[in-house]
Amino acid sequence: MFAGAVTLVLSLLLPLVVRPILVRLGIMDIPNERSSHERPVLRGLGLAVLIAMGVGGGLATLFAWIDAPDAHGWVFLLIVGAGSFAAGLLGLSEDLRGLSVPVRSILLLVIALSASVALILVARASFAPGRLGAADFGWETTPLVSGMSILGLTLLVVYGVLFISSYINVANFMDGLNGISGLHGVVSGLAFAAAGAASGLDWLLIAGLLLAAGFLGFLPWNLTRPGAFLGDVGSYLLGGAVAITSFAALVAGVPILATIGPMVIYFGDVGVTLVKRVRAGRKWDEPHKEHVYQRLQQQGRTHLAASSITTAFTVAASLLGLASFLVAPIWWLALLAGGLALVALYTRLPALLGHRG
Repeated sequence: MFAGAVTLVLSLLLPLVVRPILVRLGIMDIPNERSSHERPVLRGLGLAVLIAMGVGGGLATLFAWIDAPDAHGWVFLLIVGAGSFAAGLLGLSEDLRGLSVPVRSILLLVIALSASVALILVARASFAPGRLGAADFGWETTPLVSGMSILGLTLLVVYGVLFISSYINVANFMDGLNGISGLHGVVSGLAFAAAGAASGLDWLLIAGLLLAAGFLGFLPWNLTRPGAFLGDVGSYLLGGAVAITSFAALVAGVPILATIGPMVIYFGDVGVTLVKRVRAGRKWDEPHKEHVYQRLQQQGRTHLAASSITTAFTVAASLLGLASFLVAPIWWLALLAGGLALVALYTRLPALLGHRG
């Protein structure tokens, strides 16, 4: 709780220091084909969130190591924090000087591969069953990788690399409205914290709270005038923190639906939009404003209103994922169907809701 409080306070206050530096460097977001704003806005304030989460995560890892040096919780926190921080630094490089697509892609894959392998190794070394989960929910947390074959581990690494690297890009694509990324960080963090509590994984509870606190502190700076954007440093940090925490929870034995719940709507929005563009004969990688959340805003809703709609669906998907703790695995297919139904409904919202006014 102390580390979370430190993260929140630093995230709230550090923009007072970081903002003048960004202004002096002239790091502005100029409206373009992808933008949903009409005037230049300062970007890169995600640097404050990066520092805040780095300090808070470092404190949490240190406290966990002091409390139980022989346990593996502090190692999970260290890997999640280091991987998230590396993703944020990659985004910062993009903000400051820009990177070529091949270089950025290679570095993303290196971050994802390093985090995946490290998490699998520490999960294989930890065979402690969950405490709260086993007693209260009938769910006993056993590492997914226990007893897994070499082939299985290899496939899991491949999954982790593709999963983490792709979601960093997804979070970057979805960072287009005031409030949307900050709210996503808060909801995702709280969902992971709830999963940590349900499974008895204290490190996951802590990681979730740190994530929520970091992006909660950014929201006032994003939503009040003159406003400021996360920039790539913030969106890469968000995508990295959510994806690496999700993968860490998965290999530690958390039900898969609980680990991906907060990510379903974001993956759905980006996936459906890209498929539609390809089918229409347009280049998928060109700047555009065709995501569901952008179309909701273009119909006359405020940034916050459109962001809140997307967030509400993410909350619903997260709750469906967490419900997997409460039912037998045979019912997970029903929960998965519910999540897919949410994606289908969400992608139809612009047509169902229509223009405002």
